[in-house]
Amino acid sequence: MTKTPDAAVRPDARPGVPDSVLRSIGFLAFFDRFATPPILVVLAASTALTLGQAVGLVAVYSLLYAVGQPIWGLLSDRFGRLTVLRLALAGAMIGAAASTLFTTYGPLLAARAFTGLMFGALYPTLLTLLGDTRTGIDRARGLSDLQIYSSLGTTLATLGAGALAVFVDWRLVFALPALGCLAILVALRGASSPPRTGRGFALRKAFTGSAVAVYLLAMLEGSVLNGAITYIVPALQAEGVGIGLAGILGTGYALGVIAGARTMRRLVHGFTRTQLIAGGGAVLVAAFVVSALWASPASFTATATLIGAANAILHSSMQGWATDVAPEARATTVSLFAGSLFLGASLGTFATAGLAETGSFGTIFGYGALVSVVLTIAATRGHAVWHRRRS
Repeated sequence: MTKTPDAAVRPDARPGVPDSVLRSIGFLAFFDRFATPPILVVLAASTALTLGQAVGLVAVYSLLYAVGQPIWGLLSDRFGRLTVLRLALAGAMIGAAASTLFTTYGPLLAARAFTGLMFGALYPTLLTLLGDTRTGIDRARGLSDLQIYSSLGTTLATLGAGALAVFVDWRLVFALPALGCLAILVALRGASSPPRTGRGFALRKAFTGSAVAVYLLAMLEGSVLNGAITYIVPALQAEGVGIGLAGILGTGYALGVIAGARTMRRLVHGFTRTQLIAGGGAVLVAAFVVSALWASPASFTATATLIGAANAILHSSMQGWATDVAPEARATTVSLFAGSLFLGASLGTFATAGLAETGSFGTIFGYGALVSVVLTIAATRGHAVWHRRRS
C-alpha cells in the first residue's frame, strides 16, 4: 500500500475518519481474529465438527487473511482508502453473520475464509490512512492508539469469547463482530477520503533477494509466533482447566506483549537490531521448551506469556527489517511481509491440526521449539549479513 509523501500533507492535517472510529476498527479487527481459538472445544462439541476441523477454521481464516494483504493494498491505491474500508467492513459483516448460520464443516469453513479475507483489509488500511494524513509525533500517537485498542481487542476476545460460548452461545462470538461492522459503517457516513498519489505497487523492487529472504523468514515466524498461540486455550482445557479460566490464563499472551513492549523501549537504546532478533528468538525458543518438556496449566500459561514477549521483541525487530530491506518499495514490501507472516501461521496450523486432534500439544510445542531455533539462527545470521552489505 503506497503512502502519500509526508511533504504533500499539511502538518496539521487530519484524516476524514474520526479517531474514535479508527480505534474501534482496530479493536474489532483483533477481537475477531483472536475470538475463535478460545471457543474451538465448545464449537466442536456443539456442532458436527471435530476438533481438527474446528482448528481448520482458524487456519483458513489466517490463510485468506494473508492472501488478501497485497490485494487489498493494490485496491486501496487504485480506488482509495475509504472505499476499501467500507467494502471490507460490509464483507466482514456478511461473513461474520453467515458464520452464525452453519453447523457443518464445508459451509462454516467457507464463511470463515470469506470473513478472514475481509477482516484482513482493515488494519493495513488503518495504517495507510495514518501514513497518508499524519506526520511526526501526531502519527506516532495515532499508531500508539491503534496498538492499545488492538491489544484490548485481543485481550477481551481471549478472556470473553470462551465464556460467551459456554454460557450463552458460540454463535454470539461471530455475531458481535457483525454488529460492530454495521455500527462502524454507520459511523463512516460522511467521512472524507484523504488525498492519494495514484501510484501502484512496485512489485519488481519488492522482490530483491534480500526481500524474498525476509518474506521466507516471516513465514517461519508466523508458523510459530502466530500459529502456536491457537493451541494455548485448547491445551489448557486438555489439562482439565475450565474454559473460563483457560481464557483468563490465555491472556498471558497479551500481558507478555505489554511487558515486552515496555522492555523493548529500553533495549533499543543499548542493542543492535541483530542482537534484538537473537534475544527475541531466544525468548521464543524458551516459550516452547517449557511446554514441550512439562505439560501443565502453569507451563502453558508461561508459554503464552513468553510468546507475547517474543512478539514484542522479535517481531517488532523483524518489522523494522522489513521496512528497510527495500525502501523504494516500502509499502509493497511491508504488505508482502504481513501476508507471509499470516500465510506461515495458516500453514503451521494446518500442519499441526492432526496432532491437536489427538491432544498431542506437547509434541506441537516441541516442533515449535525446533522451528524457533532454525528461525532464530537464520534471522540473526541473515540480518547480520544484510546489515554488513548495506553498510
